[in-house]
Amino acid sequence: MRQLRALLCLCLLAQVALASRVRTRRELGPGLYEHGVYDAGGSYCQRGDVCCHGRDDGCTVPYQDTLCYCDLFCNRTISDCCPDFWEYCLGIPAPFPKAPGCARAGHTYPTGATYQENCNLCTCGPGGQWQCEDHACLMDGELIDAVNRGNYGWRAANYSQFWGMTLEDGIRYRLGTFRPSPTVMNMNEMHMNMDSNEVLPRHFDAAAKWPGMIHEPLDQGNCAGSWAFSTAAVASDRISIHSMGHMTPALSPQNLLSCDTRNQRGCSGGRLDGAWWYLRRRGVVTDECYPFTSQQSQPAAQPCMMHSRSTGRGKRQATARCPNTQTHANDIYQSTPAYRLSSSEKEIMKELMENGPVQAILEVHEDFFMYKSGIYQHTPVAEGKGPKHQKHGTHSVKITGWGEEQLPDGQTQKYWTAANSWGTAWGEGGYFRIARGINECEVETFVVGVWGRVSMEDMPHK
Repeated sequence: MRQLRALLCLCLLAQVALASRVRTRRELGPGLYEHGVYDAGGSYCQRGDVCCHGRDDGCTVPYQDTLCYCDLFCNRTISDCCPDFWEYCLGIPAPFPKAPGCARAGHTYPTGATYQENCNLCTCGPGGQWQCEDHACLMDGELIDAVNRGNYGWRAANYSQFWGMTLEDGIRYRLGTFRPSPTVMNMNEMHMNMDSNEVLPRHFDAAAKWPGMIHEPLDQGNCAGSWAFSTAAVASDRISIHSMGHMTPALSPQNLLSCDTRNQRGCSGGRLDGAWWYLRRRGVVTDECYPFTSQQSQPAAQPCMMHSRSTGRGKRQATARCPNTQTHANDIYQSTPAYRLSSSEKEIMKELMENGPVQAILEVHEDFFMYKSGIYQHTPVAEGKGPKHQKHGTHSVKITGWGEEQLPDGQTQKYWTAANSWGTAWGEGGYFRIARGINECEVETFVVGVWGRVSMEDMPHK
């Protein structure tokens, strides 16, 4: 008899252990708690029509150390299942003490449940209160409203591609140009020959002067590689202009990100002088030949898949096929040495009007990410929220034109037009306007021009 009892006990223990193991596997199912509520068992409950009318949670709810399935299974007087069945389905108080939990959007969630609130994770604490992180978010509704209520001359918007990112994420992953070293900042400036009374047009657009030669804004994704994107963008336009439209390459930022590795960090940032050195000495192919693949910052740099060799007289040719196997044109494009312009507003304007778009360094503040339209100037809207909401980092962009606008008070507001590298859904079709002549966000401090290396043999003969 004793042996039989022992055997029965062992069987019961084995069943309990098995049940716990099954429940644990269910608990650890992928994504189980990702959205707070998740039907790990498929559509059994819906097929059985045993859910309360109007429920949209798949008939499961995470509860303490298990999941409860199907409301009508819970029509019993114990509290281990579906804690909201009585109130939600029957509209009466539960016949047992209410288990601790946190309320959200009409539902009660157990201790330990989580949900994402923009860039902050909220967790249901033991006391029945949601405990949320306190990061500064890249998209901040209060700041957007403050800009749009104020008289700042531009409008802000909430961008879905930035939603859920912290401000620190934005600075780390969406910029990516290192400040020039003191040696580079001390480069001799190239001055334009200008008469003291020379009058420049009130409006200028490079795309109107050189149709078909000014390339559309790029999108660097979450790759902190604006150093490569702005360099490729300016070089593409300049080579097109200086070849009089015989060559209109859209050059490859990925070629620079993967292959220009000397003191550069790819999608974790880089130097403009290094990028121009590479374009002059090694050259790059087109974006079609070597497409952009580094949408996210990655710890390991992608290996270089395009090398070149000298053919004499400073020219180079590719020694590899295009990484994009659908394209066979692997021509190498190069530039002459880059030159720094004077910080004089008029000299930058004349260079742009005569030789094409220029590259500029921009100090990006927290409100710039929210820019939608108008003439940008950095605002003080984040000052009242504390230091962690006020951050900035160095970026680089392509200036393509200028203009001016009459303000309601009768004053004239001058601006630069520039192409960013955050895609065409951001700003004014990928462009932004920024106050001109006052070195707003240091946009006039370090401006660079370059000539494409173009010779007569590059021109097609008719």
